[in-house]
Amino acid sequence: MSEPNDTAPAGPTPRTETAVAAVLGDLRAIDGALYAAVAATPTPTLDRALRRLSRTADHSKISLAVAGLLALGPGRPRRAALAGAGAIALASVTVNLFGKRMVRRRRPDREAAQVIVARQVRMPASASFPSGHTASAVAFATAVGVALPPAAVPLAALAVAVGYSRVHTGVHYPGDVAAGAVIGFAAAAMSLTVVYASPHRSEM
Repeated sequence: MSEPNDTAPAGPTPRTETAVAAVLGDLRAIDGALYAAVAATPTPTLDRALRRLSRTADHSKISLAVAGLLALGPGRPRRAALAGAGAIALASVTVNLFGKRMVRRRRPDREAAQVIVARQVRMPASASFPSGHTASAVAFATAVGVALPPAAVPLAALAVAVGYSRVHTGVHYPGDVAAGAVIGFAAAAMSLTVVYASPHRSEM
């Protein structure tokens, strides 16, 4: 009678690891090509506006200003403001304490991609992956949009513009923005769950 084979590998096989590494390499190549394509596309009309938007979105200033205005009204607007602010906080913590520390992706090389000076904003010192600006903007737009549907479309458009502005100004790859958006959606879902599960929600 043959003995059970207790020596079978428990982890992924070398072939699987090689395949995963190849796929990741291809995705990085696509990401870099998209970044280079944006950098190489002349958009003089958009450059100044997107540069200004990217700067204004630092530290979620736009979203927090909107939240402050919503908080002035009772009921649904105030709950929407609370959900949005909570989503920003959750997204920021996830991005800065986990995402950037785990992946540690280098920022794009703007000089090599020849991103024109008219587009550029200050290059952050933090890791590139994921995009914190995008995560916070998407988190806020999603949470507020669910809590207050009339605000959904304009805030979603703003979040898309903020995310794209980070690629346009050369400080993020498109993949960083996509990952930030995923984190933003998750943060919004968590914040909405907490706000609407609160026993004091009817008092807001």
